Amino acid sequence: MATLADLPDSVLLEIFSYLPVRDRIRISRVCHRWKRLVDDRWLWRHVDLTLYTMRPKVMWHLLRRYMASRLHSLRMGGYLFSGSQAPQLSPALMRALGQKCPNLKRLCLHVADLSMVPITSLPCTLRTLELHSCEISMAWLLKEQDPTVLPLLECIVLDRVPAFRDEHLQGLTRFRALRSLVLGGTYRVTETGLDAGLQELSYLQRLEVLGCTLSADSTLLAISRHLRDVRKIRLTVRGLSAPGLSVLEGMPALESLCLLGPLITPEMPSPAEILSSCLAMPKLRVLELQGLGWEGQEAERILCRGLPHCMVIVRACPKESMDWWM
Repeated sequence: MATLADLPDSVLLEIFSYLPVRDRIRISRVCHRWKRLVDDRWLWRHVDLTLYTMRPKVMWHLLRRYMASRLHSLRMGGYLFSGSQAPQLSPALMRALGQKCPNLKRLCLHVADLSMVPITSLPCTLRTLELHSCEISMAWLLKEQDPTVLPLLECIVLDRVPAFRDEHLQGLTRFRALRSLVLGGTYRVTETGLDAGLQELSYLQRLEVLGCTLSADSTLLAISRHLRDVRKIRLTVRGLSAPGLSVLEGMPALESLCLLGPLITPEMPSPAEILSSCLAMPKLRVLELQGLGWEGQEAERILCRGLPHCMVIVRACPKESMDWWM
């Protein structure tokens, strides 16, 4: 029977990649071969540190010893709810990430207090920035800030960021490479603010509006007015009606449409009405309906038969993927 010692390096690296960072470091003490494998650049491309309340000293050691130029994606927490003595993300650490990790392209921050961290300290190589349940200063995303910050940023995810409001949405125009925007639970953004913001962000190609106080109809109306080149739309169905969905008819570049439940409003378009609108979207290739309770029902069969040129996906809301860097 084969043992771990019989496995090739490529298989062991794949196994090690599923281990938390702390366990990766521990197994490097098993033997010389495992130490060599733990030092492999491939193993440190994507690092998740959200499992730990990590002292700054340990974080600096990881940065210098293991990550450095190998790092492509980093996920970390700031311990916002861990008490005043908990370690916090600092401007010095953010600047060090930019200096020592020139290949860092994706940064995901969870439950972090960034109110004392200027946006200018973030690594300038970032292409994706995700903020989940984070506190930011009022000046972070305002339009008057330095337009040369994060020149390569293509995607920003703002998930449950309570300070984010209309002025910040309009301030996103400073990121000229921005093409994807995800708003999740940003309850301070108003319908008027969304319309004004999208007017200035007319170059967006992907927009997701999830769990916000905005109605789906008002969101789609703003999209149809200003985002004529949008390719992917994903939004919750709160306040969605058949006339609201119909404003997307004729959108010249729309390739993917995802509607997320739960189904809670009587105005929700019927499967036949969704089919009618989708047939008028010339480039639509993917229609996804999540959490509407239609999986395996007649609604799914109607849409699949009526949209033979599309990939129709009808399913319950999926669990969050562990492959967060994908």
